[in-house]
Amino acid sequence: MSGSTFGKIFKVTTWGESHGKGIGVVVDGCPAGLSLSEEDIQPYLNRRKPGQSQFTTPRKEDDAVEILSGVFEGKTTGTPISMVVFNKTQRSKDYSEIASYYRPGHADYTFDQKYGFRDYRGGGRSSGRETIARVAAGAIAAKLLAELGIKVTAYTKSIGPVSLEEKNFDLSLRDHNSLFFPDMEAYEKASAFLKEKQGEMDSVGGVVECLATGMKTGLGEPVFDKLDARLGQAIFSIGAVKALEIGDGTKVSASFGSTDNDGFTNEGGKIVKTSNHAGGVLGGISDGSNLILRAYFKPTPSIFQTQKTVTQDGRPIEIQIKGRHDPIIVPRAVVVVEAMTALTLCDLLLCNMTATMDHVKKVYRDE
Repeated sequence: MSGSTFGKIFKVTTWGESHGKGIGVVVDGCPAGLSLSEEDIQPYLNRRKPGQSQFTTPRKEDDAVEILSGVFEGKTTGTPISMVVFNKTQRSKDYSEIASYYRPGHADYTFDQKYGFRDYRGGGRSSGRETIARVAAGAIAAKLLAELGIKVTAYTKSIGPVSLEEKNFDLSLRDHNSLFFPDMEAYEKASAFLKEKQGEMDSVGGVVECLATGMKTGLGEPVFDKLDARLGQAIFSIGAVKALEIGDGTKVSASFGSTDNDGFTNEGGKIVKTSNHAGGVLGGISDGSNLILRAYFKPTPSIFQTQKTVTQDGRPIEIQIKGRHDPIIVPRAVVVVEAMTALTLCDLLLCNMTATMDHVKKVYRDE
């Protein structure tokens, strides 16, 4: 199986399965000298771990990370950083029944057709639990970005029909509710809506918005490695993401050049934009303004209603899925979107160091 590695210089390879011994990641290309400990990474994992509210799977896991290599005396050594989170409460028997049929909305059928078999224990590599590895790596990327004054912050923008109101937006509220809404009024409405859908044994979709501040100009390339193209690969690699917007997103199709174009002005000798319809990206390259993106998540496919499907030999059956499942993916996906955005920016920052001879000379200048 290929495709478990992301990045060119700041390179991340994830491994492990939902019900295997553990989930892990190897981060290669992190510069030496970055202060790093397990305490830097654990808060990110705590934001995505299960069992924290009635709106997440009841699976209980500590998701405690262990750094196995690449750090010495509290600093990165420049060598590969290996991290692992061991699974503690696998209940593979909950999934033994699904080995003979294909669950609607899941990767069962496509995985079977591609590889000739599948790990039916919670989805194996297709499981959302794989994102543990991305989040651990993203925590390192976020710390590196912070050294340069760049901060990546994601939050819930909407759940079902409930969206945050700009007038109520307060980012300090995000970590004080289980849905990660920066709007307590929206949180209350969304909670009531989710309880209603849970009573109907149904699931819900939603939107995660991500904001990167302190951005530098010049990240991304003008052709295949555009910043928005790389972000597209990163965000679409997250399970259940069905759409991505940057800046005004789909609204631009109904806009005009006279209103969509971002003007420029000079503020104290620095050229800045007068608006940010582009979301911080022009011609595939960051323009220095805030990066704004939105990831659209489909409803969790595992619902407890009776559904129609077929067995592996094509026999039609009706099923009722059992096990431990999230009624909504969005809250636990917030930190995953944040991590994948940070990984993309970190990799492109390091790639940008060779964009000009002036950059190279700054590293190899004569003493």
